[in-house]
Formats: sequence, structure tokens, C-alpha cells
Amino acid sequence: MPPTILVVEDDPALAELLRYNLTREGFEVALAADGDAALAAAEDSLPDLVVLDWMIPGLSGIEVCRRLRRRQASRALPVIMLTARGEETDRIEGLESGADDYVVKPFSIAELTARIRAVLRRAGTGSSAGAESEAIEAGGVRLDLARHRVTRAGREVHLGPTEFKLLRVLMERPGRVFGREQLLDRVWGRDIHVELRTVDAQVRRLRRALNAAGAEDVIRTVRGAGYAFEAEKSEVGKST
Repeated sequence: MPPTILVVEDDPALAELLRYNLTREGFEVALAADGDAALAAAEDSLPDLVVLDWMIPGLSGIEVCRRLRRRQASRALPVIMLTARGEETDRIEGLESGADDYVVKPFSIAELTARIRAVLRRAGTGSSAGAESEAIEAGGVRLDLARHRVTRAGREVHLGPTEFKLLRVLMERPGRVFGREQLLDRVWGRDIHVELRTVDAQVRRLRRALNAAGAEDVIRTVRGAGYAFEAEKSEVGKST
């Protein structure tokens, strides 16, 4: 079955353009013209990814994204924000609301398609069977690759696909400091242009999720260098 993309866009001409081109690229496409319709469509039949306009009637794209993240069924649903708001503060707000990527209008169909494929890959569609049989454990955090679930001290931690991939990269080499550009390459890929500030926004989201119950922060910020996952050596390991 081809991946299903829910396009949330109130401009009928743009919505049809996106439907036509994404269908040509091999995706199934569903449309919604406002925030309430988007939430209803996602609840009725969960898509594989949402392309979400910020400025839509009723609930804004930001609020739709937040509500999707609060729902059990859609907490890990990949979301790409599509908007004319291109300021850095807007990008950060979009990412911190739960979006996995942020595309500014005007955009090319080729760029959007590339970003959709990249986000779907980060969501786990390209994982090998061997990798999926493992879990990574460090610092009281368990990252289950097969089930795409994260727990900390027995408490489930709800992450979107980008935070999950970011946590995986950090946990695979606990103690190692990864620069922002290294994280961009490993998490987003070299074929997609993403700003360095995006890494900071995603790390903040990851920290909030991991530390929701007041637990000690396991992600260390190294000023001028990047980020590292901190754990006692005795706690580091992999299990099947």
C-alpha cells in the first residue's frame, strides 16, 4: 500500500495542485480544508503523514499539530508544516508545537516531495529487519526500535519520528558530543536543507518529553560544540 498523505490546505487551487502532484509521485492523498476537518480525518483514518498549512480557518495549523500530539493514536504521526510564515521565530514555534519539518511558501513540488520522503524515512519505513530486532538502553531510557516506543523508568515517553531518530543517534554513542551539523546529516539527511536552529528546537522538544516527570536531564549541552546523551557506563547496553 502506498503511503497516505493528509493535506490540510484551505486554498482549493493549491490543495488540488498538491493532490495531483503527490498522487503522481505515488502517494494516496486526502484533503481537509480546516482544522476541525483535519482532526476528524486523522481520527477517522490515520494517515502516514500530514502536510499542514499554518493559516487555516478555525483551529490554526499550530493548534491542530498540538492536538494531534496529545492524542494517543497520532502522537507519533509525522507532520510537515506548510506556511508563508518564514521568520526564524515562526519556524521554531512550528517545530516546538510538534511539527517534524517546516516548508515555507512559495515552495517547489520537488522540494516538498523530497521532504515528505525524508520524514517518512525518519519515521522508520526504511529500517532493516536486523536493526528492528533490537532495543537500546542507557541512563534508564529504553528505545525499542521494533515497536518505535521509548520508555524511561517504566514510563512511556511519546516522541514524534524526528525526536525518536534524534534520540536514537545520541543513545547509540552515549557520551559522544555531536555537533549540530552532524545531527542534521544523521537525522535529516544531506539531501534536505534544514537550518541549524532546527536542531536546537528539536532537542528542546526531546528534553521536555524525556523530563516530563521531573527526571534528571540526560542530554548535555556542550556550549559551542553540540549535544551528548549522558549515562553511567554500567547502564549502557543493547538488548534484543
